[in-house]
Amino acid sequence: MKAYQITKWGQPLEEREIETPEPTGTQVLLRVTASGICHSDIHIWDGYFDMGGDNKLSLEDRGMELPFTMGHEVLGEVVALGPDASGVEIGDMRIYFPWIGCGECDVCQRGDELLCLAPRTPGTRYAGGYAEYCIAQHPKYLVPFDGVEETHAATCACSGVTAYSALKKLNFLKADEHLMIIGAGGVGLAGIGMAKAVVNAKLIVADIDPAKRAAALAAGADIVIDNSDAEAVASLLERTGGGVHGVVDFVGAPATTGFAMQTLARGGSIVVVGLFGGAVPLPTASLPLKMMSLIGSYVGNLAEMHELMALVKAGKVKPVPVTPRPLREAGDAIADLRAGKGVGRYVLTN
Repeated sequence: MKAYQITKWGQPLEEREIETPEPTGTQVLLRVTASGICHSDIHIWDGYFDMGGDNKLSLEDRGMELPFTMGHEVLGEVVALGPDASGVEIGDMRIYFPWIGCGECDVCQRGDELLCLAPRTPGTRYAGGYAEYCIAQHPKYLVPFDGVEETHAATCACSGVTAYSALKKLNFLKADEHLMIIGAGGVGLAGIGMAKAVVNAKLIVADIDPAKRAAALAAGADIVIDNSDAEAVASLLERTGGGVHGVVDFVGAPATTGFAMQTLARGGSIVVVGLFGGAVPLPTASLPLKMMSLIGSYVGNLAEMHELMALVKAGKVKPVPVTPRPLREAGDAIADLRAGKGVGRYVLTN
């Protein structure tokens, strides 16, 4: 089978002919028909995450070996079953939920596999969906998507469930309060498209790109602002009567998290999702004096994935704009994502 792999960190992906895997035990083999390109794939491609202060979290030091096949937003057709796999049939079309753990520890047993210390995530821990075929570890992670466009459904397993889980952390906000989403990229637009189905608050979107602000308005934002504007903080504090009560930062850069802190109302909460990297100065006294909460949110669990798909099937989630790209363009597509080209998501199709 063809796979588009990292062979040198940060260098163009290489098309390679490798052996098609055979499922064992509870595994299922999928013929990949759609695979989303996520912004976190850029960090994997580089081989590190920026932790700020010239500190890097090296993936090679954490055991990732090259060549490697990325892609954790996988959707495809069931074509083979391991001897212990049941619950799906040959020919079924499924989303592969990727945020899985060892399956045995206490964290996994309570349903929070995304917190497992021994994750088995496709595209980050073992071969993912930038290929013609992909192994799924167990049928329980294969989620139906009947009636949903394939390219949209593929993104639900990462950007969709990531946005949904982050928004759920602020679902206590009231109708007369303000929720601000920072960043209208792929994951941000997913959050904007479902925000009012999850959080009953007025929706503000901040982004420095006018095209993305326009996309945010089309996706359901009540107010859009340019957070790079020198008057943005003062203007937002005035328009909201003292600040926003909840923020989801889908960028995760020093400038965006800093902007969230400056515009937060007393008693407000900031949920940081984005992995842009860097570090932000944090006066610790501001936490109790402002009575604010600073929360990290990574992805979501399997139960949240099923909750999200129920909303999607019910028509309560506005799909993110998607640009399909053929699998052979995997390397060009991820380079275009790094360059900030396009609005929404790139999804590889095969």
